[in-house]
Amino acid sequence: MEANYLLNRQKFGSESNLGNWMSLDESMALLIDWVKNEKLLFHMKQVGHLMKAWAKSKGFDNAAQHMWHLAGLLHDADWDQWPDQHCRKIIEELESRNTDPRIIRAIACHGPRYFGVEPVTEMEMMLYAFDELSGFVHAYSLMRPMGYEGMEISGVKKRLKDKTFAAQVSREDISDGSQRAEISVDDLIRFVIVNQLRA
Repeated sequence: MEANYLLNRQKFGSESNLGNWMSLDESMALLIDWVKNEKLLFHMKQVGHLMKAWAKSKGFDNAAQHMWHLAGLLHDADWDQWPDQHCRKIIEELESRNTDPRIIRAIACHGPRYFGVEPVTEMEMMLYAFDELSGFVHAYSLMRPMGYEGMEISGVKKRLKDKTFAAQVSREDISDGSQRAEISVDDLIRFVIVNQLRA
C-alpha cells in the first residue's frame, strides 16, 4: 500500500524559482478550494503555525518564517479530495505556480517511508517531526477538560504508549522524526504544547 505514494523522483521545482512564494492569502485560497474537512484544515494550520514558530525561535528573518509557514500549511492540501494522489497533486500544483523548490521538497519528504524522499534540511526535518506529533498532542488536548492548559509532557508520553489512543497516528514516524532532527521527543512535545495553535 505504501508504494502507491512513492513519488519516484528526487528533484522538485526549479532553482530559478528560489524566493518565489505564494502569499498567505493565496495559500489560504488554495486550501479553502481544496480542503473541505475542517479537522484536516485545522491540522495544516497547526503545522504551519508550529513551523513558523520554530523558524522564529531560531532567529530566522520574516521571509524565512513565511517560507517555513507555507511548507507546513500546504503539506496535506491534496489529502482531502485526492488521497490516492497524495502528495503528488500538491507538488505538481506548486510547481505549476513556480513555487520555491525548498517548499516543494519539504512537502515531498514529510513522510519519507511513504514518499521515498529523505528529509535533509532543517525545514524538511522539522516538518516531518511536527506533522504526526502535533496531531497527536491536539487529540490529547481534546480529551482534557482544560485542553492545553496545564498539559504536561508526561501525560502526552503516557498516551503515546497507549496504542489504542489516536491509533491512526504513527508512533514510528514520531520517533523517527525526533531522531532525524536530533531533538528529543520531550523537547518536541514541549515546543508543541507551548506554541500550539488553539482551536
